[in-house]
Amino acid sequence: MEEFGVLIIALALTGALAGLVAGLFGIGGGIVMVPAMYYVFQTLGYDGDRTMHVAVGTSLAVIVATSLRSVSAHAKKGAVDFDVLKAWAPFIVIGTLIGTVVADYIPSRGLTGLFGGMALLLSLQFFFGRPNWRLADEMPGGLPRIALGHTIGGLSALMGIGGGVMGVTLMTLCGKTIHRAVATSAGFGVAIGAPGAIGYILNGWGSDAVPMSLGYVNLPGFALLAGCAFFVAPLGAHLAHSLPEKNLKRLFAVGLAIVGVMLLREAVIGA
Repeated sequence: MEEFGVLIIALALTGALAGLVAGLFGIGGGIVMVPAMYYVFQTLGYDGDRTMHVAVGTSLAVIVATSLRSVSAHAKKGAVDFDVLKAWAPFIVIGTLIGTVVADYIPSRGLTGLFGGMALLLSLQFFFGRPNWRLADEMPGGLPRIALGHTIGGLSALMGIGGGVMGVTLMTLCGKTIHRAVATSAGFGVAIGAPGAIGYILNGWGSDAVPMSLGYVNLPGFALLAGCAFFVAPLGAHLAHSLPEKNLKRLFAVGLAIVGVMLLREAVIGA
């Protein structure tokens, strides 16, 4: 019983940290929640081939709550580009649904390695990137928008993140300031989290990887993480607008790098 008490506290603290990260970086908090839940499930003895799938699916469900809270806080400061959200959301949703189907065919270790590798790769751009680095002066349209929207949704569904990791990168490379990109990417989380969670529930239906789960979405984990993250996300949004752009990028990069190295190690040497 004492062990479960410690784990409940650990999940609650993880939820609070995820909410802070969601508001601060516009990434839905999945970059924190997925590895945290993965290790919690392993500690409880649930280390089967679908453990990572439950961590990812639960994270996507929580991201709906954290993203709504985060984008609302950013919108009050006038930082959200709703035109970008409206234009990109349909393609992100389609990509997300495709990603949930593909995920069911990938072993847990493969998802772990994918999550770690993408986090580490994207951290390099934020740490070493320069303000004058640009792919374009505005967000792409037409076929590039469709392809990139599908990619953001698909990879986010596989990794259990809110799309901010890739969305922030894309928008900063297309002329958006880091604060504008963070605020707008928070909205990507809703377009990814809702269809993503539904997809993981349906594709994982009947799975017994972790008890008290609907498909690949664990209900106790969702309740604890979402409950704590929901109330902390506005604090992260407030901090995002009070920190200098350079410092915000560096913090974002360091967090991604740490998580990436930890999970790559797990994928390579884990059981």
